[in-house]
Amino acid sequence: MSRRHRLGGTILCFLPACAALLPAQNTADLNRQFQSAVAHYDAGNYPEAKAELEKLLPSAPDSFEVHELLGMVYASLSRDADAIEQLQAAVRLKPDDAPARTNLAASLSRAGKMQLAGEQFRKALELEPQDYTANHNLAEYYIQSGSIQDALPLLKRAQQIDPASYDNGYDLAMADFTLGQLADARSQIQSLLGKKNTGELHNLLGEVEEKDGKFVAAANEFETAAHMDPSEDNLFDWGSELLLHRTYEPAIEVFKAAVQRYPQSPRLEIGLGMALYSRGLYEDAIKALIAAADLSPSDPRCYLFLSRAYDSSPRQADEVIQRFRRYAGLKPNDALAQYYYAMSLWKGKRAEDATPDLNTVESLLRKSIGLNGNLSESHLQLGSLYADEHQYERSIPELERALEIDPNLPDAHYRLGTDYVHTGRKDRAEAEFAAYQKLRAQHMAELDKERAEVQQFVYSARSAPGARP
Repeated sequence: MSRRHRLGGTILCFLPACAALLPAQNTADLNRQFQSAVAHYDAGNYPEAKAELEKLLPSAPDSFEVHELLGMVYASLSRDADAIEQLQAAVRLKPDDAPARTNLAASLSRAGKMQLAGEQFRKALELEPQDYTANHNLAEYYIQSGSIQDALPLLKRAQQIDPASYDNGYDLAMADFTLGQLADARSQIQSLLGKKNTGELHNLLGEVEEKDGKFVAAANEFETAAHMDPSEDNLFDWGSELLLHRTYEPAIEVFKAAVQRYPQSPRLEIGLGMALYSRGLYEDAIKALIAAADLSPSDPRCYLFLSRAYDSSPRQADEVIQRFRRYAGLKPNDALAQYYYAMSLWKGKRAEDATPDLNTVESLLRKSIGLNGNLSESHLQLGSLYADEHQYERSIPELERALEIDPNLPDAHYRLGTDYVHTGRKDRAEAEFAAYQKLRAQHMAELDKERAEVQQFVYSARSAPGARP
């Protein structure tokens, strides 16, 4: 939030209340001390300014200027409680001083006292309704509080007062975008671009175009933003836009370049892994997703796609099992973590022509179900394990439960149909096989589900749009 520094105009009229109580020479000395503190504050020498003001305060307990400056010094030193105390004293001495209330509000906001901060911002606006800072700051307060609708008219008024303000203009465009007023957001961004051509504006315009369904225009804006400012955010947004709309080869190239530039970014590695997986390059996808898991072992997002790539190419079994084992240990109460570990053991050992430890696999799947009884995949796989061992009295209830949770699991229908054949229930078996054939024919539904999962990752991994500081 903007904070007005207006101390330079107060030095000459410093300590009027003390002038009647102190000899003229003492008043001059106090003024010199205060001006020295101001100079230290302006130079960023906050400990020196603090020492001078704390020494000065007992001689000038009723000085608005001393309390206000000391409050601002404390705020600069992150001593919010002390800053609030001094700024409250300043406001008591001059209750109609809008900038003093703004400074107090800023400190209250930093201290997490948002309701009290809002009261001070609103009072500052009442005192100076045509002031740009008062309108902009209250708007920023509403944005931080999640009340974008309340912020919008204040941002518009601030923009009318100062049309050249880039920061307020950006926030106004962001508010329009957040509220779905895409035409207004686009117009505001284009107006700002005429004054200041920046990568963040092109990135925001890309967000607008994507939300408006103009995907080519969105990709072009994200690309422009990434070329102007190749930040991690901009490169991720460009690559993920290509990924979202299945332009896999360019997405791979963007993510590869981004990973080289930002090798410690797990979301870029996940993006690269997803693009490689979508292109059918499963072994390379696994390598990228393993790298993501090593960079952020507790991030659940990479494990979904690692399990998918591993399903298609379970050759790097030891490496993958190690990561799922670590994840299960980090998340002992997470049903999916236990499920992933179980499946990595089962599939990996079979791919190596080794006998998997089915007791451990069963134990992990049962633990997963105990943690979340509505996880259809765990019921499906536990049922499949029992079916492989011809324990149909145990497999059938698990498969039926999987289909109660999610009737659109083709493998569950097929497995259950096979179990019904083995137990002599041919009519029920035929119904399950018919359901299996119908679901297998709905290939596009699977693609849509996969695209929704990609979207969920992209939107969760993008930096959340927000107000500029």
